[in-house]
Amino acid sequence: MNLKKTFSIILLIAAFQTFVFAQIDKSDWEGNFPDGCTSITVGKKASVDGSVQTSHTDDSHRTRSEMDMKPAMKYKPGTMQSVYKRVACDTLAMPAYQFKKTGEIPQVESTYAYINTAYPCMNEKQLAIGESTFGGREVLQSDKGLIDCTQLCQLMLERCTTARDAIKLADELTKKYGWCDAGECLTIADKQEVWHFEIVGPGKDKLGAVWVAQRVPDDNISVNANASTVKEIDLKNTEYFMASENIYSVAKENGWYKEGQETFRFSYAYAPESRTSLASRRREWRVFDLMAPSLKLDPNAENYPFSVKPDKPVTLEWMQRIFSDYFEGTAFDMTKDLTVANDSGRMVISPMANPQMPYDMNKMLKINGGWGWRGERPIARWYTMYATITQSRSWLPDEVGGVVWLALDNVVTSVYIPVYCSVTDLPKPYKTPGRTKGYNQESAWWAFNRLGTLAAHRWGDMRKDIDKTWKPLQKELFSNQSKIENDAVLLINQKKNKQAIENLTKYTNEWGTKVVKKAWDLGDFLWTKYDELF
Repeated sequence: MNLKKTFSIILLIAAFQTFVFAQIDKSDWEGNFPDGCTSITVGKKASVDGSVQTSHTDDSHRTRSEMDMKPAMKYKPGTMQSVYKRVACDTLAMPAYQFKKTGEIPQVESTYAYINTAYPCMNEKQLAIGESTFGGREVLQSDKGLIDCTQLCQLMLERCTTARDAIKLADELTKKYGWCDAGECLTIADKQEVWHFEIVGPGKDKLGAVWVAQRVPDDNISVNANASTVKEIDLKNTEYFMASENIYSVAKENGWYKEGQETFRFSYAYAPESRTSLASRRREWRVFDLMAPSLKLDPNAENYPFSVKPDKPVTLEWMQRIFSDYFEGTAFDMTKDLTVANDSGRMVISPMANPQMPYDMNKMLKINGGWGWRGERPIARWYTMYATITQSRSWLPDEVGGVVWLALDNVVTSVYIPVYCSVTDLPKPYKTPGRTKGYNQESAWWAFNRLGTLAAHRWGDMRKDIDKTWKPLQKELFSNQSKIENDAVLLINQKKNKQAIENLTKYTNEWGTKVVKKAWDLGDFLWTKYDELF
């Protein structure tokens, strides 16, 4: 088959995809489909270096792209802190969020510095947070409260040093001021342990919250992929479980749990629909199967263990690999059915096939499970705003021990840079808004978003060009880590903490500036190289 015929087939496939895309139920596209995050957690005995890890892919192009460093603050007695709820806004250049003031709460005497991503992710004491929305029963959501997910993340990082303290703070705040968001899972890590904290509302027009927290065993890893995963609980085992006082009563009052007749399972009582989501279950399976293939878990199962022991200690390289995953090499490979015939007549994957495009289909004629949260989706996403992998390490000074590996936009076309929890500033492009003002070359996020969008046109070819650039840089960054940190620790041991922080800030800023420039240059290169094929 000649090139002209091959290209005709590619155009036919593209036209068919357009037809299929037009048949998507509008509620799936505008409602569930555009949002959803993945968080993987790693206990200190499961990681190769002993670090406790959590992570987050902010899979929503509505959240803000800009980020900065918030300093520690001191306040006078009687000071009040304004609290805000994030609400959708469609009157700006692009779909975004604005923040509506919901009220005020008493401010504490002093707060900790923290890294202010859309969901604040780590403070100066190495407390770190990941996030994943699971929704829960709609009847539970209440607009009477003051505290939503992003606000709770901020308050935890401003006021707490350990995961247990953060969970206790959440209980105190939501009891008094109320939870006003959908069901959320916060994956909270400190220097010793990591917990999954799942919270839902108390019911329409009610004040409060219902929540449960389960600790990941030190030698295990876990995952939340937009589904409640806490099932059976043992509140007598305080080393591994915590819960709100009303965890059983609300379920019994609503007929979601019959005491004495069945085993209480949090996910089935408060978020049963999340357990039916193929998009969630398949990601859970994929993380566990990549980390612990010896378990041979069923990819079609409804439930998986809360956590598993990985077959090998988890490395940063392996975490980066998992967050770049789209089921390649499995029966659910997002590119395996997008084929064309080459000159020899053999069917091959089209270079235009891209698992990150909106169609995300396994089959050209039938999408597994439908669209949105009900359907198939990989871990890597074309609409990721940013992604984090955090490390909290007890044997290092806080200035060095806490680090957030930060990537912008789609992980598979991006690179993680280290942002130490003590750094005092980020490069200007990271602080420049990308959504509210629309496309601009001052924003770091747009550099990576443009690159990912370009790569979507000829994924099979362009991914190779991108890998040639990013893989060596990512390897260099991971390899550099020990030297940079050893130098900083040496300075701290000499009581030169300020100089150590300045050096770490300089290092983070140099790499941030470097990769943003590389992203712009690489986008220009792809545009030039493949211009005639667009």
